[in-house]
Amino acid sequence: MKRKKQLTKSKDKVVSGVFGGIAEYFEWDKAIVRIIGAILIFFPGQLIIGIIVYFIAASVMPEATDGNGRNDDDDIIEGEFKDK
Repeated sequence: MKRKKQLTKSKDKVVSGVFGGIAEYFEWDKAIVRIIGAILIFFPGQLIIGIIVYFIAASVMPEATDGNGRNDDDDIIEGEFKDK
């Protein structure tokens, strides 16, 4: 059975993975999508609106998961363990 395609944040993040996730979903080049997205955000007079829309998308889009529904950060424990 094929999995349904889902729009998620990219694991290859620059800021939060929104533009990378859009590029992966539509199978476009990530660099081009990021350049176009940056141009649209910084378009004269639209900076505040562009930043607000970007961060709304970043908060709404789910993180990318593996086939089991887990994201890569589930197995990571940050910090160091030292023997005494």
